[in-house]
Amino acid sequence: MTDSTDKVCGAAVQQIRAVLATRGAATACPSEVARRLDPAAWRDRMEEVRAAAAALAAAGELEVTQRGVVVDIGSARGPVRLRRVADPRTGKAPTSTTDPPQRAGPPGG
Repeated sequence: MTDSTDKVCGAAVQQIRAVLATRGAATACPSEVARRLDPAAWRDRMEEVRAAAAALAAAGELEVTQRGVVVDIGSARGPVRLRRVADPRTGKAPTSTTDPPQRAGPPGG
């Protein structure tokens, strides 16, 4: 994630991480994150949440899905869900924040 994205979407990034940390392998709706940021005007925060999700997806930290299929949040229309990236060894999402996804490294490294 870039410094400018951190500055613009910092609160949204933190809330996305917080929501997903409580979910284990389950997904979360971006509107839930927006409601945590501003319960009264959550709709006004949706663009910020989607931008934060796009940055996290680009960094490989989460996946954005629609009907269970990974999509690009920038071009997706309609409802999407956010989920933690699956561990490439097991194909399962981590079960807690202390169990981060492992990235596959080069062979022998």
